[in-house]
Amino acid sequence: MFPLENVVLCRESQVSTLMALFGERHHFSFPSIFIYGHTASGKTYVMETLMKTSELPHVIVNCVECFTSRILLEHILNQLNCLTPSEDECTSHIACDSFNDFVRLFKKVTQDQGVDDQTVYIVLDKAEYLREMEANLLPAFLRLQELTNRNVTVIFLSQIVWEKFRPNTGCFEPFIMYFPDYSIGHLQKILSHDHPPEYSADFYAAYINILLGVFYTVCRDLKELRHLAALNFSKYCEPVVKGEANERDTRKLWRNIEPHLKKAMHTVYLREISSSQWEKLQQDDTEMGQLKGLSAHAHVELPYYSKFILIAAYLASYNPTRTDKRFFLKHHGKIKKASFMKKHEKITSLVTLQLLTLVGHDDQLDGPKYKCTVSLDFVRAIARTVNFDIIKYLYDFL
Repeated sequence: MFPLENVVLCRESQVSTLMALFGERHHFSFPSIFIYGHTASGKTYVMETLMKTSELPHVIVNCVECFTSRILLEHILNQLNCLTPSEDECTSHIACDSFNDFVRLFKKVTQDQGVDDQTVYIVLDKAEYLREMEANLLPAFLRLQELTNRNVTVIFLSQIVWEKFRPNTGCFEPFIMYFPDYSIGHLQKILSHDHPPEYSADFYAAYINILLGVFYTVCRDLKELRHLAALNFSKYCEPVVKGEANERDTRKLWRNIEPHLKKAMHTVYLREISSSQWEKLQQDDTEMGQLKGLSAHAHVELPYYSKFILIAAYLASYNPTRTDKRFFLKHHGKIKKASFMKKHEKITSLVTLQLLTLVGHDDQLDGPKYKCTVSLDFVRAIARTVNFDIIKYLYDFL
């Protein structure tokens, strides 16, 4: 019986392989391990759980937060300095200017912490961002065990394959491990494990089965599905709470929850509202737009080309006028009236959805003028759905 099977679900083979690689605490482990897989495939969760449950000396660093090599190296050293915390050690900051300094300070810190005779694990989450730092950083981490002459294993967690990661100059090859996406059966098991104690496991499993039946074709992200499950469960339970149905009335429960799940499909990945606000809107659609700080566009799935119109409107609204030619103009030529009218019709629908607002008068000779009213986070989310990097076209980020 696998000891962590009730904590780490549906990743038994990966955990077994990792534990075999780790070996005993005082054995030399593999110098570097590269773990890749899509987002929400359990990479970070498995690693955090293994490290904490096994009480292994480790540090976990997010390479998005540590966006320069100096911040990254100092963050690792300062976390290591608090493995066996004392007030003086944790309050003193370790500065590190280069990887040579890191190697020297790593030896000192591990010796001071009393872990120089056992494996120390450095986990680099979102490791693909290392490619944007100095070229020598990745090869150095891959050979850290050799450079420090210490029992240390560097674990890379990434969403991209090793072939796109490997430096052109060559490097020490890590042990490569793949975390596949969760199957629908895995998702059913994991999500059903979260059932509230006041309801039976079978009742919650039936709800998860309905949820996956609706969302699995469009969303297989465990984090998002877990969010959706928590968000809509109270609506699923409503007939039971009111005494209109019991836990076995699957058909009646489905009819009650179906329209709400279909509404929720419009906001998959776009979390502009809190759970409480969403539940309020579920009860009364007329309140849409009346909640403070809430706009109607949180519930709208835009057509493909309307997304580009909205993106262009945002750029035109928030970039200086003098940059219009730089971002928009490819060639000179007049706009035909027919094409302008079709575009005008789409823009009018975006106004109705409160995504754009009319500025000036609509009887202007050169056509009405609009301003985009959505937030940067929202337009970035829209841009991602059409594979458009909007940040590259915003003047403030150049």
